Amino acid sequence: MKKIFIILPLFLSGFLFSQKKPQKSPAKKGTVAKFNYHDEFRKISDEILTNGKAYDNLGELTKGVGPRFSATPGYAKAVEWAEKKFKEIGIDMIWRQEAKAPVWIRGKESLQIKAGNGDWKNIRMLSFGNSEGTGGKDLVGEIVLINSTSELNAMSIGQLKDKIVFVNVPMDPKIINTSDSYLQTAKSKLVSASIIAKTGAKALIIRSLTTANDDTPHAKMIYYEPEDKIKIPALSIGVRSADELEKIVKKQKVTAKINMTAESKGDTTNPNIIAEIQGKKDSKVIVLGAQLDSWDVGEGAVDDGTGVVQCMEVLRTLKALGYENNHTIRVVLYANSENGGQGREMYAAYVKKRDEKHIFALGTDAGGYSPRGFSLDMSPQRRRLVYPWKEYFLPYGVYDFDQTEAIQDISPLKKLDIPLAELVVDTQRYFDYHHSEQDTFDKVNKRELLLGAVAITQMIFMVDKNW
Repeated sequence: MKKIFIILPLFLSGFLFSQKKPQKSPAKKGTVAKFNYHDEFRKISDEILTNGKAYDNLGELTKGVGPRFSATPGYAKAVEWAEKKFKEIGIDMIWRQEAKAPVWIRGKESLQIKAGNGDWKNIRMLSFGNSEGTGGKDLVGEIVLINSTSELNAMSIGQLKDKIVFVNVPMDPKIINTSDSYLQTAKSKLVSASIIAKTGAKALIIRSLTTANDDTPHAKMIYYEPEDKIKIPALSIGVRSADELEKIVKKQKVTAKINMTAESKGDTTNPNIIAEIQGKKDSKVIVLGAQLDSWDVGEGAVDDGTGVVQCMEVLRTLKALGYENNHTIRVVLYANSENGGQGREMYAAYVKKRDEKHIFALGTDAGGYSPRGFSLDMSPQRRRLVYPWKEYFLPYGVYDFDQTEAIQDISPLKKLDIPLAELVVDTQRYFDYHHSEQDTFDKVNKRELLLGAVAITQMIFMVDKNW
């Protein structure tokens, strides 16, 4: 028996080691080797959640640079900062693209109200961006309250002449998606200075478009029509002041005194900042977009410092992982998004003129909150290509691929038939801080910010691999 046990292992070992190593079956022509996307998603997530720089970069941008309103030293400082950060990542292709930007100076501003024969009371306020001022003189008039378009339409000719129109319309709390609620209110003709001016009114005051229950005023952009003979000043007040003012106006005559030195001083140029990692396979472009400018109040953290640093994080992560991208992956940090939008128009014109082939454009401009999905503004055929990717995103809490509008700085690219996508986040807190002095670094959660960067990088990876 012992001999058998000695011989048998020798026999088996000889048999086993005499076998040839199994040969890999040659891949069929035209097929791609199977790829483990779950593993690749995990590599991206691990890199960003462990080594991500987005939160630190946001701190630098908000605390080191601060407000970055168009045509100000703050914006010029942000441009230099962005170029420096791209170089630190190891990006070689960085350039500026000049776009027209209006020069608007807020100056000093004040609002006072007086009920009946009482004393003047100061109310916190913010001028609309690009609003005409009062030339530093007091503009005084009786306040007329309007709560709906039907009330406005019912006003007879002359009822609003020389009055100051006060519009107290809250964002609809029944609409779960706060971005939809904001847009619905923002597009109302009640908050249009041009339409109100046509009634003969001499100023417009609106309730801030916010979900917060505080007295912080939130800025809004004004658009005067070319045919406007008179450009009236417009301003916003906090929701608590708005509700209190409505109660007073319903009881007695209320007079307002507005003093604004806001003024426009023509146009200048501000640059978009563009950085890219060139494709190894072809020159087709996948573009990421975020706005570099911010309002002149606050620090521009959630709007849109978070988007800026998330786009940077995508490039940093791909570099750190040694990823060999098929297509060119480009980041555009847009100028003049808040008070004109010329930066996005300039980039779209650049793409059209050069006839550059863009296969995908993704934007992020809803704050650095927990990612929930992607809005796919593209043809049904393209959307169907993305849907099967859901299974890879689900472990990261990213599930919503049903929305179909991308409404930010990438939107002009839609005219060029470029598929668009926007990062969808939990926006319930976004409009608490939007366009206000409350938009500061401390409102951003580090983990939420990094998770958004994870989702964006994963989406860019999938498009690069499959399109």
